[in-house]
Amino acid sequence: MRLTENTWLVVPLYNEAAVVRDVLSRARETFPNIICVDDGSRDNSVDEALAAGAHVAVHPINVGQGAALQTGIDYVLQQTDAKYLITFDADGQHRVDDALAMVEAAENENLSFILGSRFLSDHLEMGLLKRIVLKTVVAVTRLRSGHKLTDAHNGLRLIRRDAAEQIHIEQNRMAHASEIVEQLFATGLEWKEMPVRVDYTEYSQSKGQSLLNSINILVELIMK
Repeated sequence: MRLTENTWLVVPLYNEAAVVRDVLSRARETFPNIICVDDGSRDNSVDEALAAGAHVAVHPINVGQGAALQTGIDYVLQQTDAKYLITFDADGQHRVDDALAMVEAAENENLSFILGSRFLSDHLEMGLLKRIVLKTVVAVTRLRSGHKLTDAHNGLRLIRRDAAEQIHIEQNRMAHASEIVEQLFATGLEWKEMPVRVDYTEYSQSKGQSLLNSINILVELIMK
């Protein structure tokens, strides 16, 4: 069996018709199994994802990325041969090579989850103010979880089945990322962080990578 045949990409999808077919087609060259969860898109994102060969689940209304991820996780857990899932963005900012490196590390080191970190990468492209806000998010997550980490809100993460079975996301909006980290740490399973590179294109920034969005993440985390 090829290393990635028992790995599923979980891709939340919301109004990404302009890029999602290309993103998924390139990803499927390495990861043949992809579940996209369309979260009430108003464009033809579903058709584009299907054209790329992905499986698609549909939320009839927009309920948030956290809910989309939980739907995707539940779908993967129904696949009897699924060992790993990797959460992966639809807008092209994540790199397939980084996802593959996570699978290889999980296999070689017997890890239950791996968290991607922009701050461990040699290629961090981020403004100073956004960096400060996200570092504050990390500090809050450290206090709540009791674990040291460098990046609490990176959407690229690998989760093995035994850890995925213990995830129950309740935060539907952006604070779900910290919630996932806290729930993963609560499992007591083996984990690590790995450096990943995030490609902040003009398109991805227009879809929610702004400084204001980072501030909203911090507010949601503190208020939850």
